[in-house]
Amino acid sequence: MTDKITIGVVGAGTMGRGIVQLFAQAGHPVRCHDAQPGAAAKAVDYVDSMFARAVEKGRMAEAEHAAARERLKACDSLADLAGCGLVIEAIVEDLEVKSVLFRELEGLVGDDAILASNTSSLTVAEIAAACRRPQRVAGLHFFNPVPLMKVAEVIAAVRTEPAVVQRLCELTEGAGHRAVVTADQPGFLINHAGRGLYTEGLRIVEEQVAAPADVDDVLREALGFRMGPFELLDLTGLDVSSRVMTSIYEQFQQEPRFRPSSLVAPRVAAGLFGRKSGEGWYRYVEGQQQKPAVKPVPPLPEALTVWVDPQASGAAGLRELVSAAGARLSDDAANASLCMVQPWGQDATGTALALGLDATRCVAVDPLPPLALRRTLMLTAATSPEARDAAHALLASDGTPVTLINDSPGFIAQRVMATIVNIAANIAQRGIASVADLEDAVRLGLGYPHGPLGWGDQLGAGRMLEILRAQLAATGDPRYRPSAWLARRVALSLSLTTPEAAR
Repeated sequence: MTDKITIGVVGAGTMGRGIVQLFAQAGHPVRCHDAQPGAAAKAVDYVDSMFARAVEKGRMAEAEHAAARERLKACDSLADLAGCGLVIEAIVEDLEVKSVLFRELEGLVGDDAILASNTSSLTVAEIAAACRRPQRVAGLHFFNPVPLMKVAEVIAAVRTEPAVVQRLCELTEGAGHRAVVTADQPGFLINHAGRGLYTEGLRIVEEQVAAPADVDDVLREALGFRMGPFELLDLTGLDVSSRVMTSIYEQFQQEPRFRPSSLVAPRVAAGLFGRKSGEGWYRYVEGQQQKPAVKPVPPLPEALTVWVDPQASGAAGLRELVSAAGARLSDDAANASLCMVQPWGQDATGTALALGLDATRCVAVDPLPPLALRRTLMLTAATSPEARDAAHALLASDGTPVTLINDSPGFIAQRVMATIVNIAANIAQRGIASVADLEDAVRLGLGYPHGPLGWGDQLGAGRMLEILRAQLAATGDPRYRPSAWLARRVALSLSLTTPEAAR
């Protein structure tokens, strides 16, 4: 059990209150200070009300509540934090303001005390540079709401002592949160790992492959994300997310993998921030998202003959679907009404031409998600309306939802997953975090159904690499260049979650 120390929290806003609640509930005496008069007292009262609510719901005993309340103290002066073994800063994201605060705190607390910043975007080393003892400074980044988001990033700046990192991990784990250790790099770990979902989703819409709602539907229903990228952008606020995207891109020296979208700035300028402004990628009426109308399913044509590429990954499943719908299977693509292919990382047009098919009668179906889930139908640049409607009717014949998209080097699910896995592989390559911390951070911090590298293994690391290489060849865009770390593991048939050999 972690021994109890007095913890100071500077900043009584939403994050500060959450941190106070977390550590007070874990048994630590907590001192809260805010520069605004009365704010610390309000924060302590708020935390006490959260404990009272927990008692009402049976999650906390009255005796525990009384003890926790005794551990809380609002401080009018920073000097009241002098006896703290750890002080966590949760104030405005301004380097100069934080630096001044850390210099002042360092003059108050003991030499063995730890100073930690809850910064989400600033380099911890820059904050520590203002201190006489930078080795006692680290990042401790929580996520909102702090008591419910069961993960915290422990950020080791270049001069942070290993013992400080270990102590912060112990305190965090002792409070019931998973502590993930990350290097002091842009976006740290969780925001860094989350770039793929946003950037590739935006890129798909930029290219007119699909509408925002289509992207969200596919990723939610076919891959199991809690929310699609456009729903998430509306929830967090496009104004906030835009700054984060730009900041990480610039801090990584304009790394193409993190390139922001040109679609974002005009929306921010127009005040379309998302839920809080009533409109973002979606409109909101009384807080309820307004979804676009679902395109009706066309009738299945009579006497439809269908050729399924025998080399396709899901050829057997597609053939069963065709038969179950009452269409006739054909072994002759030249005489079939409809031709169906299943490329990985390739577009439908290129696949049709490579197989010698008539592009006007050809469509592609995503082989990545199981056919029982939402199906994605890709058209070639020349698919006729008749072939489009026949394919839509066929794929929807058993009631499974279908998303139609335009031609693209890879389907929605393929593109997003390959990007997520590639970014995660590069995080591992750079040693920003261990594979175990990366996997847990993404599950707990981003709410993905799996860690990115384990997910890559499930979907097929070789397939992820194949998609990336095909996208790079088709677009020439370096954002799709595969991580060398990923390529080596595929070449050696190693799991992506295999730990690195000892150095």
